Amino acid sequence: MESERKKKTEGIQKQEGTVKPERTEDREVMERHLLSSSKSLLVMAVSLAILLYCVAILKVNPGVSLILSALSAVYLGMAFGCPWKQFENDIGDTFKTMFMGMLIMMFVGILIGSWMMSGTVPLMMYYGLKLLPAPIFLVASCLLCCLMSLMTGTSWGTMGTVGVALIGVAEGLGIPVAYAAGSIVVGAIFGDKLSPLSDTTIMAPYVSGVDIIDHIKSMLYTTVPCLVISLILYAVLGMKFQGGHIDSQAYSQILSTLEGTFNLNPILLLPPVVVLVLIFMRKPTIPVFGIGILLAAVLAVAVQGKGIKEVLSAMTSGLGISTDMALVDSMINRGGLLSMMPSVALIIGAAVFSSALKATGVFQMFLDAIQKYATGRKSLLGFSYLLHLILASFTGVYLVTFSIVGPILGPMFDKYDLDRKNLSRMLEDTGTAFSPIVPWSNISIFILGTLGVSSFQYVLYAPITYLGVVFAAIYIMTGFGIFNRKGEMLIKEKK
Repeated sequence: MESERKKKTEGIQKQEGTVKPERTEDREVMERHLLSSSKSLLVMAVSLAILLYCVAILKVNPGVSLILSALSAVYLGMAFGCPWKQFENDIGDTFKTMFMGMLIMMFVGILIGSWMMSGTVPLMMYYGLKLLPAPIFLVASCLLCCLMSLMTGTSWGTMGTVGVALIGVAEGLGIPVAYAAGSIVVGAIFGDKLSPLSDTTIMAPYVSGVDIIDHIKSMLYTTVPCLVISLILYAVLGMKFQGGHIDSQAYSQILSTLEGTFNLNPILLLPPVVVLVLIFMRKPTIPVFGIGILLAAVLAVAVQGKGIKEVLSAMTSGLGISTDMALVDSMINRGGLLSMMPSVALIIGAAVFSSALKATGVFQMFLDAIQKYATGRKSLLGFSYLLHLILASFTGVYLVTFSIVGPILGPMFDKYDLDRKNLSRMLEDTGTAFSPIVPWSNISIFILGTLGVSSFQYVLYAPITYLGVVFAAIYIMTGFGIFNRKGEMLIKEKK
């Protein structure tokens, strides 16, 4: 039994790329040591218990918690016979997947710092304060992020640019940042899930064997209801701010402080306009952000009269100026490369943790279980959602689990006459949408670094992150929104 499982697992892993071909020049040629299901389950239980105890009870830094949990998995795995080289190789593979995400985060930190110094973000805050009354702010900010994310295909770019400005506007209007962050996250994730330019919208159907247009149409069943509920929530929350602004004196003081601190020339909008146009044209993210940084640096010198050293300092540690108003200081003193370093450290911890689980066979244990216990359409769909929800939450990087789960479950969906667009939608509902509320996920860490709000604070105000799974469960039970391979909805098929 153990040898059959080993052969089967190795074949799947080689086919799907979870284990790269052996290379003698930089890796030792080695055979993977696979643990039994009971041992893998023990590794998972111990490491997860340590993680939850550290994060939820002791309130330890999530990065440290992830490293400690990963160490427990490594030590148990090695005690059960897994060689260290196996962990080392899996960590290397995971870092290759996550490295570009970490690099983008670092560029976003520099971008925000340069846009603050140039006056670009303060100008956007100024216009936002003047043009967006408080009662409709949450609805408007959500729709604005929806539009931007749909056009550009990047939730990270949306939150790291427009999102930062909207957080500042919310503070100026006296709206809790948790509300604002929720509306920003909902808008950014909505666009990320449905934009044909998004990497997740491209990858989910690709690994599932689905046409991208069919995938997007299928996504509407869970994504649109979530957006509608979110907008209703924001309209209701907005009623609490019918007064329009925090108070007329404070509101006027914020505007006058921004006017007195920065030269608010409309040309300062050039960097975000150029960045948005280039992203919409599908140019590479990092070179595009680099152009945005350089343009902001030039404007900081030419328009704001700053020196090169001051600009570079803002890129490094963010804007650090003092005005006569503490609220304005909290709005504009953001960004910088160093502001992203805690987030990068968290992603490194998540990479080590997910690699340890992969090396000890935890991922494969779940896949084996679903193949064994799925006996019908409902059970297959239910187990699939649960499986990917757990794996994506464990790893914190859903693009990694997309490439593992999608190809393996695809044939099972065929076996039970289920259209694979149900599978690709499942990957996004439990990955793209849900990950922002997993504290150690790369996107949750990114949101904390850019918007300054943790997932614990905004989770209740970002319904799209959890309601997609709720709607999916309803569809599984009723057959509505679930399609067979002929394209017929199961609820109609029963009739």
